[in-house]
Amino acid sequence: MHSTWLTALLCLIVLAAAGCTSKVKQQEVVVYTSRDRLFSEPVFKAFENETGIKVNAVYDTGATKTAGLANRLIAEKNNPQADVFWNSEAGKTIVLKQSGVLEPYCSPNAAEIPEKFKDPECYWAGFGARARAIIYNKNLVNETDAPKSIYDLTQPKWRGKVALGNAWLGTMATHHAALFLLLGDDKAKEFFHDLKDNDVKMLVGNTAVRDAVSSGEVPVGLIDTSDAFEAVFDGKPVAIVYPDQGENEMGAMLIPNTVALVKGGPNPENGRKFVDFMLSRSMERELVNSVSSQIPLKSGIEVPPHVKTVEELKIMDVDFEKVAAKMNETNQYLLELFT
Repeated sequence: MHSTWLTALLCLIVLAAAGCTSKVKQQEVVVYTSRDRLFSEPVFKAFENETGIKVNAVYDTGATKTAGLANRLIAEKNNPQADVFWNSEAGKTIVLKQSGVLEPYCSPNAAEIPEKFKDPECYWAGFGARARAIIYNKNLVNETDAPKSIYDLTQPKWRGKVALGNAWLGTMATHHAALFLLLGDDKAKEFFHDLKDNDVKMLVGNTAVRDAVSSGEVPVGLIDTSDAFEAVFDGKPVAIVYPDQGENEMGAMLIPNTVALVKGGPNPENGRKFVDFMLSRSMERELVNSVSSQIPLKSGIEVPPHVKTVEELKIMDVDFEKVAAKMNETNQYLLELFT
Protein backbone atom coordinates (compact mmCIF):
# COMPACT_ATOMS: atom_id res chain seq x y z
CA MET A 1 0.00 0.00 0.00
CA HIS A 2 2.79 2.38 0.95
CA SER A 3 4.62 1.60 -2.31
CA THR A 4 1.47 2.23 -4.38
CA TRP A 5 0.85 5.57 -2.65
CA LEU A 6 4.48 6.63 -3.21
CA THR A 7 4.29 5.66 -6.88
CA ALA A 8 1.11 7.69 -7.33
CA LEU A 9 2.69 10.69 -5.62
CA LEU A 10 5.72 10.51 -7.86
CA CYS A 11 3.47 10.35 -10.93
CA LEU A 12 1.64 13.48 -9.78
CA ILE A 13 4.93 15.30 -9.30
CA VAL A 14 6.12 14.29 -12.77
CA LEU A 15 2.83 15.37 -14.34
CA ALA A 16 2.92 18.69 -12.50
CA ALA A 17 6.51 19.31 -13.61
CA ALA A 18 5.58 18.49 -17.19
CA GLY A 19 2.68 20.91 -16.98
CA CYS A 20 4.94 23.66 -15.65
CA THR A 21 7.47 23.00 -18.38
CA SER A 22 4.73 23.22 -20.98
CA LYS A 23 3.49 26.48 -19.48
CA VAL A 24 6.99 27.98 -19.52
CA LYS A 25 7.51 26.89 -23.11
CA GLN A 26 4.33 28.70 -24.13
CA GLN A 27 5.90 31.94 -22.89
CA GLU A 28 8.61 31.93 -25.53
CA VAL A 29 8.95 33.31 -29.03
CA VAL A 30 11.66 32.27 -31.46
CA VAL A 31 12.87 35.14 -33.62
CA TYR A 32 15.30 34.79 -36.50
CA THR A 33 16.87 38.14 -37.28
CA SER A 34 19.40 39.50 -39.75
CA ARG A 35 19.75 42.71 -37.72
CA ASP A 36 23.03 43.11 -35.90
CA ARG A 37 22.92 41.94 -32.31
CA LEU A 38 23.95 45.41 -31.14
CA PHE A 39 20.69 46.84 -32.52
CA SER A 40 18.31 43.92 -32.00
CA GLU A 41 19.14 42.73 -28.49
CA PRO A 42 17.81 45.87 -26.72
CA VAL A 43 14.56 45.45 -28.67
CA PHE A 44 14.24 41.85 -27.48
CA LYS A 45 14.83 42.95 -23.89
CA ALA A 46 12.15 45.61 -24.19
CA PHE A 47 9.66 43.05 -25.52
CA GLU A 48 10.49 40.65 -22.69
CA ASN A 49 10.02 43.40 -20.09
CA GLU A 50 6.69 44.48 -21.56
CA THR A 51 5.16 41.04 -22.13
CA GLY A 52 7.01 38.54 -19.93
CA ILE A 53 7.61 36.43 -23.06
CA LYS A 54 11.19 35.24 -23.48
CA VAL A 55 12.80 35.85 -26.88
CA ASN A 56 14.98 33.05 -28.20
CA ALA A 57 16.96 34.85 -30.89
CA VAL A 58 18.89 33.38 -33.79
CA TYR A 59 21.21 35.85 -35.53
CA ASP A 60 22.63 35.96 -39.04
CA THR A 61 26.28 36.68 -39.75
CA GLY A 62 27.85 39.52 -41.71
CA ALA A 63 29.21 37.02 -44.23
CA THR A 64 25.75 35.61 -45.09
CA LYS A 65 23.59 38.66 -44.33
CA THR A 66 19.85 37.85 -44.77
CA ALA A 67 20.65 35.03 -47.20
CA GLY A 68 21.77 32.63 -44.45
CA LEU A 69 18.61 32.82 -42.36
CA ALA A 70 16.34 32.99 -45.40
CA ASN A 71 17.86 29.74 -46.69
CA ARG A 72 17.53 28.18 -43.25
CA LEU A 73 13.84 29.11 -43.07
CA ILE A 74 13.24 27.54 -46.46
CA ALA A 75 15.08 24.39 -45.37
CA GLU A 76 12.92 24.24 -42.21
CA LYS A 77 9.67 24.84 -44.10
CA ASN A 78 8.26 21.38 -43.29
CA ASN A 79 9.40 21.57 -39.66
CA PRO A 80 9.41 25.27 -38.70
CA GLN A 81 11.63 26.23 -35.77
CA ALA A 82 11.05 30.01 -35.85
CA ASP A 83 7.94 32.05 -35.06
CA VAL A 84 9.03 35.35 -36.59
CA PHE A 85 11.54 36.61 -39.13
CA TRP A 86 12.83 40.13 -38.48
CA ASN A 87 14.73 41.03 -41.60
CA SER A 88 16.95 44.05 -42.21
CA GLU A 89 15.48 44.44 -45.70
CA ALA A 90 12.45 43.43 -47.78
CA GLY A 91 13.69 41.39 -50.75
CA LYS A 92 14.45 38.11 -48.98
CA THR A 93 11.26 38.45 -46.92
CA ILE A 94 9.26 38.51 -50.14
CA VAL A 95 11.21 35.48 -51.42
CA LEU A 96 10.11 33.65 -48.25
CA LYS A 97 6.49 34.63 -48.91
CA GLN A 98 6.76 33.27 -52.44
CA SER A 99 8.34 30.07 -51.09
CA GLY A 100 5.37 29.42 -48.79
CA VAL A 101 7.39 29.97 -45.60
CA LEU A 102 5.31 32.85 -44.23
CA GLU A 103 1.78 33.14 -42.86
CA PRO A 104 -0.33 36.26 -43.34
CA TYR A 105 -1.08 38.30 -40.24
CA CYS A 106 -2.81 41.67 -40.47
CA SER A 107 -1.46 43.39 -37.39
CA PRO A 108 -3.63 46.33 -36.33
CA ASN A 109 -0.41 48.30 -35.86
CA ALA A 110 0.35 48.02 -39.59
CA ALA A 111 -2.63 50.19 -40.57
CA GLU A 112 -0.60 53.45 -40.51
CA ILE A 113 2.29 52.10 -42.58
CA PRO A 114 2.32 53.42 -46.18
CA GLU A 115 1.15 50.83 -48.72
CA LYS A 116 4.51 50.71 -50.54
CA PHE A 117 6.18 49.48 -47.35
CA LYS A 118 3.91 46.51 -46.56
CA ASP A 119 2.46 43.47 -48.24
CA PRO A 120 -1.14 43.90 -49.48
CA GLU A 121 -1.97 40.41 -48.20
CA CYS A 122 -0.36 41.00 -44.77
CA TYR A 123 2.54 38.60 -45.24
CA TRP A 124 5.01 41.25 -44.04
CA ALA A 125 5.19 44.86 -42.95
CA GLY A 126 7.99 47.41 -42.91
CA PHE A 127 9.16 49.73 -40.13
CA GLY A 128 12.22 51.71 -39.07
CA ALA A 129 13.88 52.30 -42.45
CA ARG A 130 17.48 53.07 -43.28
CA ALA A 131 18.79 54.92 -46.31
CA ARG A 132 21.68 53.75 -48.42
CA ALA A 133 24.14 56.58 -47.96
CA ILE A 134 27.68 57.70 -48.68
CA ILE A 135 29.96 57.94 -45.65
CA TYR A 136 33.30 59.74 -45.76
CA ASN A 137 36.22 60.34 -43.41
CA LYS A 138 36.36 64.06 -42.59
CA ASN A 139 40.12 63.89 -41.98
CA LEU A 140 40.64 62.75 -45.56
CA VAL A 141 37.81 64.40 -47.50
CA ASN A 142 36.48 67.97 -47.39
CA GLU A 143 32.71 68.42 -47.28
CA THR A 144 32.71 70.28 -50.60
CA ASP A 145 34.70 67.49 -52.28
CA ALA A 146 32.63 64.59 -50.89
CA PRO A 147 30.70 62.51 -53.43
CA LYS A 148 27.10 63.64 -53.83
CA SER A 149 25.91 60.84 -56.10
CA ILE A 150 26.59 57.12 -56.35
CA TYR A 151 27.83 57.90 -59.87
CA ASP A 152 30.57 60.06 -58.36
CA LEU A 153 32.07 56.88 -56.93
CA THR A 154 33.10 55.85 -60.46
CA GLN A 155 35.16 59.01 -61.04
CA PRO A 156 38.95 58.63 -61.43
CA LYS A 157 39.57 60.84 -58.35
CA TRP A 158 38.07 58.06 -56.20
CA ARG A 159 39.99 55.18 -57.77
CA GLY A 160 40.84 52.66 -55.05
CA LYS A 161 39.32 54.94 -52.40
CA VAL A 162 35.76 53.59 -52.12
CA ALA A 163 34.53 50.61 -50.09
CA LEU A 164 31.34 48.64 -50.69
CA GLY A 165 29.81 45.70 -48.81
CA ASN A 166 29.46 42.42 -50.70
CA ALA A 167 27.16 43.46 -53.54
CA TRP A 168 25.03 40.30 -53.47
CA LEU A 169 24.12 40.22 -49.76
CA GLY A 170 21.73 41.99 -47.38
CA THR A 171 20.71 45.56 -48.01
CA MET A 172 23.38 45.78 -50.71
CA ALA A 173 21.56 43.13 -52.77
CA THR A 174 18.23 44.95 -52.33
CA HIS A 175 19.76 48.28 -53.36
CA HIS A 176 21.47 46.83 -56.41
CA ALA A 177 18.44 44.90 -57.65
CA ALA A 178 16.48 48.16 -57.37
CA LEU A 179 19.14 49.93 -59.45
CA PHE A 180 18.84 47.30 -62.18
CA LEU A 181 15.08 47.84 -62.29
CA LEU A 182 15.31 51.64 -62.24
CA LEU A 183 18.19 52.05 -64.71
CA GLY A 184 17.63 49.01 -66.88
CA ASP A 185 20.09 46.13 -67.20
CA ASP A 186 22.50 47.81 -69.61
CA LYS A 187 22.98 51.03 -67.65
CA ALA A 188 23.16 49.17 -64.33
CA LYS A 189 25.81 46.81 -65.67
CA GLU A 190 27.76 49.78 -66.99
CA PHE A 191 27.65 51.40 -63.55
CA PHE A 192 28.91 48.31 -61.76
CA HIS A 193 31.61 47.71 -64.37
CA ASP A 194 32.73 51.30 -63.84
CA LEU A 195 32.89 50.68 -60.10
CA LYS A 196 35.00 47.58 -60.64
CA ASP A 197 37.27 49.39 -63.11
CA ASN A 198 37.68 52.13 -60.50
CA ASP A 199 39.09 49.53 -58.10
CA VAL A 200 36.24 49.64 -55.58
CA LYS A 201 37.09 47.74 -52.38
CA MET A 202 34.60 44.91 -51.82
CA LEU A 203 34.35 44.18 -48.07
CA VAL A 204 32.29 41.62 -46.17
CA GLY A 205 29.42 43.96 -45.23
CA ASN A 206 28.23 47.35 -44.02
CA THR A 207 30.01 47.07 -40.66
CA ALA A 208 33.33 46.39 -42.36
CA VAL A 209 32.80 49.40 -44.65
CA ARG A 210 31.98 51.60 -41.66
CA ASP A 211 35.14 50.50 -39.84
CA ALA A 212 37.35 50.95 -42.90
CA VAL A 213 36.14 54.52 -43.45
CA SER A 214 36.22 55.37 -39.73
CA SER A 215 39.84 54.24 -39.42
CA GLY A 216 40.92 56.02 -42.61
CA GLU A 217 41.76 52.77 -44.42
CA VAL A 218 39.58 54.14 -47.23
CA PRO A 219 38.15 57.66 -47.38
CA VAL A 220 34.68 56.85 -48.74
CA GLY A 221 32.09 54.06 -48.46
CA LEU A 222 28.53 53.22 -49.40
CA ILE A 223 26.56 51.81 -46.45
CA ASP A 224 23.30 51.95 -44.49
CA THR A 225 22.65 55.02 -42.39
CA SER A 226 22.25 52.85 -39.28
CA ASP A 227 25.90 51.77 -39.51
CA ALA A 228 27.01 55.28 -40.40
CA PHE A 229 25.28 56.79 -37.37
CA GLU A 230 26.85 54.21 -35.10
CA ALA A 231 30.24 55.56 -36.18
CA VAL A 232 29.05 59.15 -35.62
CA PHE A 233 27.87 58.34 -32.08
CA ASP A 234 31.18 56.60 -31.40
CA GLY A 235 32.92 59.91 -32.14
CA LYS A 236 34.55 58.73 -35.35
CA PRO A 237 35.57 61.45 -37.85
CA VAL A 238 32.87 60.63 -40.39
CA ALA A 239 30.01 62.44 -42.11
CA ILE A 240 27.01 61.23 -44.10
CA VAL A 241 25.73 62.21 -47.54
CA TYR A 242 22.27 61.21 -48.78
CA PRO A 243 23.06 60.64 -52.47
CA ASP A 244 21.32 61.77 -55.65
CA GLN A 245 19.07 64.40 -54.09
CA GLY A 246 19.14 66.79 -57.06
CA GLU A 247 16.13 67.69 -59.18
CA ASN A 248 16.79 65.19 -61.97
CA GLU A 249 18.50 62.57 -59.83
CA MET A 250 17.13 59.20 -58.70
CA GLY A 251 17.09 59.82 -54.95
CA ALA A 252 18.40 57.68 -52.09
CA MET A 253 17.37 54.07 -51.63
CA LEU A 254 15.18 53.66 -48.54
CA ILE A 255 15.12 50.14 -47.10
CA PRO A 256 12.73 49.23 -44.28
CA ASN A 257 13.19 46.57 -41.70
CA THR A 258 10.51 43.94 -42.22
CA VAL A 259 8.77 41.62 -39.80
CA ALA A 260 6.82 38.51 -40.76
CA LEU A 261 5.10 35.56 -39.09
CA VAL A 262 6.53 32.14 -39.95
CA LYS A 263 3.93 29.60 -41.06
CA GLY A 264 3.52 26.76 -38.57
CA GLY A 265 5.91 28.22 -36.00
CA PRO A 266 5.94 26.66 -32.51
CA ASN A 267 4.50 29.73 -30.72
CA PRO A 268 2.12 31.45 -33.17
CA GLU A 269 0.24 33.58 -30.65
CA ASN A 270 3.46 34.91 -29.14
CA GLY A 271 4.71 35.46 -32.66
CA ARG A 272 1.73 37.70 -33.37
CA LYS A 273 2.40 39.62 -30.17
CA PHE A 274 5.99 40.17 -31.26
CA VAL A 275 4.88 41.42 -34.69
CA ASP A 276 2.44 43.84 -33.00
CA PHE A 277 5.22 45.07 -30.75
CA MET A 278 7.62 45.68 -33.63
CA LEU A 279 5.01 47.63 -35.62
CA SER A 280 3.90 49.85 -32.75
CA ARG A 281 4.43 53.62 -32.77
CA SER A 282 6.35 53.36 -29.51
CA MET A 283 8.85 50.94 -31.06
CA GLU A 284 9.31 53.15 -34.11
CA ARG A 285 10.01 56.07 -31.76
CA GLU A 286 12.58 53.94 -29.94
CA LEU A 287 14.31 53.06 -33.21
CA VAL A 288 14.33 56.70 -34.33
CA ASN A 289 16.07 57.71 -31.10
CA SER A 290 18.42 54.73 -30.94
CA VAL A 291 22.04 54.67 -32.07
CA SER A 292 20.88 53.33 -35.44
CA SER A 293 18.71 56.45 -35.92
CA GLN A 294 16.19 54.78 -38.19
CA ILE A 295 13.76 56.70 -40.37
CA PRO A 296 10.11 56.39 -39.25
CA LEU A 297 7.61 55.17 -41.84
CA LYS A 298 4.60 56.29 -39.82
CA SER A 299 3.73 59.96 -39.99
CA GLY A 300 3.75 62.29 -37.00
CA ILE A 301 6.69 60.69 -35.20
CA GLU A 302 9.09 63.34 -33.95
CA VAL A 303 12.70 62.85 -34.98
CA PRO A 304 15.95 64.26 -33.55
CA PRO A 305 17.78 66.88 -35.66
CA HIS A 306 20.22 64.42 -37.26
CA VAL A 307 17.50 62.09 -38.58
CA LYS A 308 15.83 62.77 -41.92
CA THR A 309 12.13 62.07 -42.41
CA VAL A 310 10.57 60.45 -45.47
CA GLU A 311 9.19 63.87 -46.42
CA GLU A 312 12.65 65.49 -46.30
CA LEU A 313 14.35 62.97 -48.58
CA LYS A 314 14.16 62.33 -52.28
CA ILE A 315 13.62 58.58 -52.36
CA MET A 316 14.16 56.06 -55.15
CA ASP A 317 10.94 54.76 -56.65
CA VAL A 318 10.99 51.07 -55.66
CA ASP A 319 8.56 48.17 -56.04
CA PHE A 320 9.84 45.63 -53.51
CA GLU A 321 7.95 42.74 -55.13
CA LYS A 322 9.81 43.39 -58.38
CA VAL A 323 13.07 43.81 -56.48
CA ALA A 324 12.60 40.37 -54.91
CA ALA A 325 11.91 38.83 -58.32
CA LYS A 326 15.07 40.42 -59.74
CA MET A 327 17.45 39.60 -56.89
CA ASN A 328 18.62 36.13 -57.90
CA GLU A 329 19.56 37.35 -61.37
CA THR A 330 21.39 40.45 -60.18
CA ASN A 331 23.06 38.65 -57.26
CA GLN A 332 24.51 36.04 -59.62
CA TYR A 333 25.70 38.70 -62.03
CA LEU A 334 27.39 40.77 -59.30
CA LEU A 335 28.94 37.69 -57.67
CA GLU A 336 30.55 36.75 -60.96
CA LEU A 337 31.59 40.33 -61.72
CA PHE A 338 33.33 41.02 -58.43
CA THR A 339 34.80 37.59 -57.70
